Amino acid sequence: MLDSAQRACYDADLDLFRDQVRKFYAQHLIPNLDKWEEQGVVDRSFWLACGEAGILCPQVPTEYGGLALDYRYNAVIGEELSYAGSTAGITLQSDIVVDYIINYGSEEQKQRWLPGMVSGEVVIAIAMTEPGAGSDLQGVRTSAVKDGNHYVINGSKTYITNGQSADLIVLVAKTDPDKGSKGTSLILVEADRSGFKRGRNLDKIGQNSADTSELFFEDVRVPITNCLGEENKGFIYLMTQLPQERLQIAIAGQAGAQRAFDEAVKFTKERKAFRQTVFDFQNTRFTLAGLKAKLQAGWAHLDWCMAKHLKGELTAAEASAAKLFHTELQWEVCDAALQLHGGAGYMNEYPIARLWRDARVQRIYGGTSEIMKEVVARSL
Repeated sequence: MLDSAQRACYDADLDLFRDQVRKFYAQHLIPNLDKWEEQGVVDRSFWLACGEAGILCPQVPTEYGGLALDYRYNAVIGEELSYAGSTAGITLQSDIVVDYIINYGSEEQKQRWLPGMVSGEVVIAIAMTEPGAGSDLQGVRTSAVKDGNHYVINGSKTYITNGQSADLIVLVAKTDPDKGSKGTSLILVEADRSGFKRGRNLDKIGQNSADTSELFFEDVRVPITNCLGEENKGFIYLMTQLPQERLQIAIAGQAGAQRAFDEAVKFTKERKAFRQTVFDFQNTRFTLAGLKAKLQAGWAHLDWCMAKHLKGELTAAEASAAKLFHTELQWEVCDAALQLHGGAGYMNEYPIARLWRDARVQRIYGGTSEIMKEVVARSL
């Protein structure tokens, strides 16, 4: 269980909210983890249950059905989700995509989509990555060409979280290819549009319950009013929202690392070898002590990031550094924790195996660790 008692960015109200989230996950999430891993997608009933419990998009204003809460509540939801060992796509919806509609959507778009995103009746995805364009969003080739009062969209996307489930896609497309990144727009595409097709649910080495898909757009027509914000401002919007996206990934990384550490402590104290517990070996204790020190620093750093973000002061470089640090820490802790499990760590029946697999992509999506270093280096 995560200990938030000494964390400066939380208070009694958030502690109560965290307790409610834990109880909800204990009832609706944890018993279904294995089933969702096998089927490759989270049941739609879970989304609706999340909506009913008030843990989807808590920052949405009350006039659209939300709770108008600050980002600390999102962080609680994300921390507890990662600590529970789940990669369900609810944090993508709540922490990343919904703010594009809140911040840039028209009143009509907000009225149409936000209430359903809060209730779980609408699942949303954001389609950035293409077969030839990953961290470099300037390389996007998917096009949206004006034809009267419509856009005609052609292209493909890949590695799209919530791709199999999404009712709505925030699509990154070129509306003026001659302008490079300055010709990029965000366009809302409903999943029932003619010409839109979902590809396969991609076979990943981890995060199996997070449906991840190829998406195809062949002469998909959407009204120009589906443009999110101003035309050709998409790249600016993406860059503006990236600090929160990378903070969310850092939060998941830190909580996942803590869970892996806790599993290692528990296992080594129970496992016997050479007439003593594995924990009694100095190597084990020193390894865990070193990880404990890094986790302690990690939580303090995460709270520092949170405080800056709540004031709107977390920079792109600082958020990139946070993603870099916490996801690399997650991998270090998960790998060390698996090693301390010995052969048992390689068995899927132990939680550490899933935590280890799921951690690997954290250093890739949302910007690779190498790209994060580049962003930080440019700020020096």
